[in-house]
Amino acid sequence: MRILIVGAGAVGGYFGGRLAEAGRDVTFLVRPRRAEQIRASGLRIISPHGDATIRPNLITASDVRSAYDIVFLSVKSYGLADAIDDFAPAVGPRTVILPVLNGMRHMEVLEHRFGKKPLLGGVCLVATQLDEEGRIVQLADFQSLTYGELGGKQSPRLETVDQALRGVGFDTSVSFHILQDMWNKWVQLASLGTITCLLRGNIGEIVAVPGGADLSLAALRECAAVSAACGYPPSTKFLEEKKQQLQTAGSSLTSSMYRDLTRNAPVEVDAILGDLLERGRKLRIPTPLLKAAFVNLSVYQRARLT
Repeated sequence: MRILIVGAGAVGGYFGGRLAEAGRDVTFLVRPRRAEQIRASGLRIISPHGDATIRPNLITASDVRSAYDIVFLSVKSYGLADAIDDFAPAVGPRTVILPVLNGMRHMEVLEHRFGKKPLLGGVCLVATQLDEEGRIVQLADFQSLTYGELGGKQSPRLETVDQALRGVGFDTSVSFHILQDMWNKWVQLASLGTITCLLRGNIGEIVAVPGGADLSLAALRECAAVSAACGYPPSTKFLEEKKQQLQTAGSSLTSSMYRDLTRNAPVEVDAILGDLLERGRKLRIPTPLLKAAFVNLSVYQRARLT
């Protein structure tokens, strides 16, 4: 299958790079500056699973002239609108769009533009970031990609997508409850992002001070309550696992928003916190910690633009 990876950043670059390394037919749709960087030095991955330098196929938006079988979309939420305009010519009648963005708003945006038919749901779990040299650095050893039909059923196209993506070095799985999986990840990211960004520390630093663990668990309860009110209640097993993560002494666990914050980079405050906060407000779910973190990061985001 012809796979178009939209962007070659920390997430798309990692998964797309591993696919290309394994010999899949992968093309990266990138901005001219990133294309120049990769052509000069290669797509470089630094990882506990093995370093790699790949010389992938690259195109820019003006080069998209035919449909692809899979469009893998992993851009940051604030880059979604521009990315859609760039890859739209690559979407044909049989194209599958596999987005792995954070939150749920992107699904509504994509459906509005392309309809529901081409969409799969997706969840990726990986901790990566670009360093100053443009290398993709993997910060922890977990790396998984989960995908499924929004209706929760098996389908021939899902089987074909699974065949194209599996067996290349990262974990893959087909889900028959992908929307719940996506909400679960949202709850995890929002609660972790709320507490680490609000208190400016990793989980180990937060739980080491009086009241830190209590606030962490309170953030999780708020986010889980919104998810449940929206029709996607997290399971008891999921909540127990997240409670354990948020109370682990000495843990270096942080959120991607916190890592972006410490680098003075843009943060996905609207997609991860703002959208969840608004859904909770409409359903009258009290979320004071979520609101405090949203306001805090919104002030930071505005200050970056001045």
